[in-house]
Amino acid sequence: MTRTPNIDAEAFKAFEHQGWVEVASHYHDAFASLTKQTVEPLLDRAGVRSGSYVLDVASGTGHVAAAAATRGARVLGIDFSATMVTAARRLHPDLEFREGDAEALPIEDRSVDAVTMNFGLLHLARPEQAIAEAFRVLKPGGRFAFTVWAMPEHALAFQIVLGAIERHGKPDVPIPPGPPFFRFSDADESKRALASAGFRGAAVELVPMRWRLNNPDAVFDAFWEGGVRTRAVLRAQETQALVAIRSAIRTAVELHPVDHGYELPMASVLASAERPS
Repeated sequence: MTRTPNIDAEAFKAFEHQGWVEVASHYHDAFASLTKQTVEPLLDRAGVRSGSYVLDVASGTGHVAAAAATRGARVLGIDFSATMVTAARRLHPDLEFREGDAEALPIEDRSVDAVTMNFGLLHLARPEQAIAEAFRVLKPGGRFAFTVWAMPEHALAFQIVLGAIERHGKPDVPIPPGPPFFRFSDADESKRALASAGFRGAAVELVPMRWRLNNPDAVFDAFWEGGVRTRAVLRAQETQALVAIRSAIRTAVELHPVDHGYELPMASVLASAERPS
C-alpha cells in the first residue's frame, strides 16, 4: 500500500492553488485533448443520466459538467481556482460553477446523485478527506467516480518527462512535498481508500488514451505551461540542464511518429463506487 508521507498539508494546498491560478489559461490548450477522453466513461461509472443531480469536483474548464448537462443532468461544478471557475463560466455560460474546496464541499449532506472528479484527486493535500466529502454529499445509492493518470509505463509522457529530469536535471527541488502523485494509480490503493470512506462495490479500470501531438516539443511545452508539480520542477532547473531535458523529451517523442505528427499512449485509471443505501 502507498501511504501519504508526512507533509505540511496547508503548504502543499497553497502551492497547488497558486499553481492552478497561474496555469488556468494554458491548461485547456495543454491537456484538454487528453482529459476529455475520460469524460464519457467517467459519467457512465458515476451513473449520470437525465434527471441526475451531479457535483463535478475540481471541475477545471468544465468539460465534465458540460457533458453531464448534455445527458440531461443538473450540474454544479466546484473548483478551488478562481481563474478556472472564470474559464469554465466563459466556455459554458449556461452552467453553474463555483469556487469551493474539495476537502470541505459547500454542499449539504445526502443531496446529490453523483460526484465526479476528473484528474483532481492527485492534486489534493488530503485526498482521503475529499473522498469522505464525496461520500457525505451523496444520496444513499449515489455513485462517485474519479480518474487519475496511470503509472508512467502506461502514461508514456510522464515516463519521458520524469526520466529526462532524472537523467539530466535535479528531481529533488524545493517545492512543498505532497501525497505521492501516482498513489491512486494503484488499483488496490484506490479500492482501499474508497472502502475506508464507506463506499462499497469499488471497481477500478485502465482507460486507454492517445495523445496526438503536432510537433515533438509539444510535450515539454504542455508540462512547462499547463501543469503544477512537474511545471515547478522544470522551472527550478538550471539553464543547461533544462536545455538537455527539453532535447531528451523531444528525441523520445520523435520515436512515436504518425501521419502529420506524433502520438503517445497516455492511459488513465478510472475508479468508481457506490454509497450504500
